[in-house]
Amino acid sequence: MGKKLFIKTYGCQMNVYDSARMADLLTPLGYGITEDQADADMVILNTCHIREKASEKTFSELGRLRAQRHERQQSGRDTIIAVAGCVAQAEGAEIMRRIPDIDIVLGPQTYHRLPEMVARATRAREEKLGRSGKPFRGANLLDTEFPAESKFDHLPEAAAPQGVTAFLAIQEGCDKFCTFCVVPYTRGAEFSRPVQQITAEARRLVDQGAREITLLGQNVNAFHGEGPAGGSWNLARLVRHLADALPDLRRIRYTTSHPRDMDDDLIRAHGELPQLMPFLHLPVQSGSDRILAEMNRQHDADHFRRIIERLRKARPDIALSSDFIIGFPGETDADHRATVKLIEEIGFAQSFSFKYSARPGTPAAVLERQVPESVMDGRLQEIQALLERQLTEFNRATIGRRVPVLIEKPGRHPGQMIGKSPWLQPVHALLPAGTIGREVEIEITELKHYSLGGQPTGLQPAAGFAAEPQPERAIA
Repeated sequence: MGKKLFIKTYGCQMNVYDSARMADLLTPLGYGITEDQADADMVILNTCHIREKASEKTFSELGRLRAQRHERQQSGRDTIIAVAGCVAQAEGAEIMRRIPDIDIVLGPQTYHRLPEMVARATRAREEKLGRSGKPFRGANLLDTEFPAESKFDHLPEAAAPQGVTAFLAIQEGCDKFCTFCVVPYTRGAEFSRPVQQITAEARRLVDQGAREITLLGQNVNAFHGEGPAGGSWNLARLVRHLADALPDLRRIRYTTSHPRDMDDDLIRAHGELPQLMPFLHLPVQSGSDRILAEMNRQHDADHFRRIIERLRKARPDIALSSDFIIGFPGETDADHRATVKLIEEIGFAQSFSFKYSARPGTPAAVLERQVPESVMDGRLQEIQALLERQLTEFNRATIGRRVPVLIEKPGRHPGQMIGKSPWLQPVHALLPAGTIGREVEIEITELKHYSLGGQPTGLQPAAGFAAEPQPERAIA
């Protein structure tokens, strides 16, 4: 029997992609994925440093893993423990110091070297166990250097996607240096993959059944990959190329974006390409110009408003998502009200909001006038209630419309299938199993808490759809 691998993934979709590629790398070593962490021969924690108390959560999980490994060792089995991702990159030496039981710590730029590290850790554990007959603690292998070569040049072909949707990383790192963010320090400078490499991976995914691909990057619309004939391509040109080169690719999405990189070419692509879905995640973080300057976002609130105005002119039915940091150091009631005003003016289909928490090594971590926890709590509750109302309003406005739904998988009830609308809404309907991977026109008839229900208008794949404008919102 093969060895069992369990990967616990925290954070962003880039980490989801990285976890899948780590699994691909370990397949030749005999590792297959298991859903049972307690029965795994190797456990990888793929960490994220963005959310609050990320380090503490990592150390807490490592404590549970140590106890779990001890139990397995009592029955003659062993477990390799690895920590990957941004917490590993930022605090690798501290992880090794506090928990010497760890075998491997590696950053997000070095996971292509994981097979070598696993082989070394396995030899070390076998030698120690064989020599002493006592449980061995950790191999203590640390690799958080930024390599000169791209990890993408050393990865095997991606395994077949687990469904009709797939992620494809096209860009990594960030050069913006927002004062609250660790990405430039943990993921490094911006790097874009060559167009030919991206196209080859996208073609494999489509040939294996993917019908929707989400292009990933920490700052994906800053993409500047080398074209097939040389020269630099932007994201709009890449999207147009993929839409033309892969006729079976029905849907293209991308995330995460920065307002500074929403150029005219990309905005036009939203209005001209039916494959480019009318849903955009564009983090603004705050509605206060003063706070945006403190964050080093390099744009103001009106710049964001103008982008949205141009996007809605190009694609009237586009739905928007964003990120909001609540309680950034020095945030006043007036700054908070500016954020509320921006949200009310723009209107969002869904968004993410969270309290500011200091990241060691970032400029904002040493700023004075940190906002009291109780004040952040109150402001967050107000923002989240407003965003929840907007989400409900957006979903309710879909009732009675006919929309193309890409069917992804069976639902919980007999005969039920689940898919996504162009606006990333989960939709369920009674459909034959053979509709998985097809776009089916569904008339939306009901609103659940976070999903929609409907009835198929026919079982033919939707050949396209006429965009129905959403109610216009005033732009200040």
